[in-house]
This record gives sequence, C-alpha cells and structure tokens, in this order.
Amino acid sequence: MRVIHGLTALAPEMRGASAALGNFDGVHRGHRALLQAARTECPDAPLGVVTFEPHPRRYFQPEAPPFRLTTAAERARILARLGVDLVCEIPFDARLAAMPAEEFVAGVLADGLGVRHLVVGEDFRFGHRRLGDATALRQLCMAHGIGVTILHPVGGAGGIYSSTGARVLIEQGRMRDAAEALGRWHTVNGVVHKGDQRGRDLGFPTANLDFGEQIVPRYGVYAARVVVHDGPHAGVHDGVASIGVRPQFGVNRPNFEVHFFDFSGDLYGAEISAALIALLRDEARFEGVEALVAQMALDCAKAREVLADNPEAGP
Repeated sequence: MRVIHGLTALAPEMRGASAALGNFDGVHRGHRALLQAARTECPDAPLGVVTFEPHPRRYFQPEAPPFRLTTAAERARILARLGVDLVCEIPFDARLAAMPAEEFVAGVLADGLGVRHLVVGEDFRFGHRRLGDATALRQLCMAHGIGVTILHPVGGAGGIYSSTGARVLIEQGRMRDAAEALGRWHTVNGVVHKGDQRGRDLGFPTANLDFGEQIVPRYGVYAARVVVHDGPHAGVHDGVASIGVRPQFGVNRPNFEVHFFDFSGDLYGAEISAALIALLRDEARFEGVEALVAQMALDCAKAREVLADNPEAGP
C-alpha cells in the first residue's frame, strides 16, 4: 500500500482510484462498509482512501483533550490489512479549512488525485464552514466525471457504528463492545520510551508509551496482546497493561505501560501496538509496595487466563 502525504503527484497507475472519503478515525465497521462499496463500484480500479491529517477536530478545537482512536501510522496499517492500495492524507490547515467546496472538488479530488469514484457517508460535510454536504459533493463531482455513492449509516445490536460511539465505549472500559463496533480490538500505539523504571525495581519491567493524541481509556489494568512492529523483538507478545496516573507514586498525568510475559530484552525505540482485550480491574492505591506487588502478580495470572481464552484476539 502507498501512503501519500499531501497532494504530491500520483503515479499514473494510482490515478483513477475508487476511494472512500472521510476521517477514518478508528477504521470502524461503518468505514469498512465505505471501503466495500468503493471496491464494488469499481472492482477494476485501485482501492483508495482520501483522509485528513491532522484530524479536522484538532484544527477547530486545539484545546480539546486527546480523542483519536488511531494514530496515522496505525490507521495506515489497518487499511493495508483491508486491501487498500492508496491512502492520501491531505493536510488539514487554514487553507483547506477556508477552501470552497467547488475548489476542493476541482483542485483536490479531480486535478490533484484524479479519483474515478467516491464513496461517502450521508453525514459527510466539506468545504468552507462545512457548507458542502454529500448531495452537493455528488453534484459537483458530476461536472468532472467522478461518480459518487452515498451510504446510509450501518450498525449492529449496539446502534450505529461511529467513531464517537467507539470513544464512549473505550472511555468506559467496555473493550469487547468497542471491538464489536470497530471490527477489531482497540489498540494503543506508539514508540517505547524510557520510564522511571519502577516496574523493573518491583520485578515487573514495563514498556512505556505516551498517549499523544490518542484517547485515554478507562483507568485500570488490562489483559493485552501486543505487536512489536520493528527491531529484534518484532512479533506478538502477551502481557498486562496499566493505564492511569499511578496513585501509588503520585503521578498526575495519564500513563501507559505494559509488562510482557516471559520476556527479556530492550524495547526502547521500538514501535508497538497494544490491543486491550479486557479490563481486569480499576486503578487503585494500595497500603504499601508489598500489597501492590502481590496484586500485580494476581493481575498477571488473570491476564494469562483471559488471553488463553481468547487466542485469536489481537491488533
């Protein structure tokens, strides 16, 4: 799969794509329906995704707390697994925010990307002040020979699939329900950095990540299945993850750390994606370090049981 950052010239063989258009945060089941429609409409064309980076919400709400379900890197990996050939990440900046709908269609979609067909959800909005909707997109694209398919929302037993709905489930720690909405287990993605090494001192060394723009799940301890994407320890590892402010040690900002089972090695600088399979317990403060260590051992035992019962679960 090829990822294009901005509107650089596309190779001739990548023009004429049938593409889904939208933010694709989380790549949930609703997004997958868009991809399937794009594939069905033009089965002989490259399958593409036209999206935005950063997420438009960050541009319009710069003070909003972290909310993303997927980093750009994780989103690209998921789309590649779904058979997408091309992802175009259009920079969302002041110029794009002020761009009239007509210019977006003519300059970006037609001339810049040369798309053949577009698929959008019926709630899609674009152009200056979001004045363009899905119907306007279809009308504007007709003048450039671009077909447009508008999909109604899709959903399941839990309601309509949406990024907003998935965020709520993750913030509640309902990981199985979130997985049903996403079509996969929710992951925390990032590069391992050096922490304060308290886990190592306690006999439970951890890999530490910053959430960055990613949504912070409910504070607690989770059974986790982790993919290490690069380096000498690349592969899938089971473990137990902790999310919270570490009240035992007076830390005041959300922290993510994951302990790998039966593992020895240095993960600093490696990129990992940790799938949160089940919330085992909420974050808690203990009477002392001995009580904390005893609980950590119980957490590991419970996580092993959960992961053994879910052998196929993972990123």
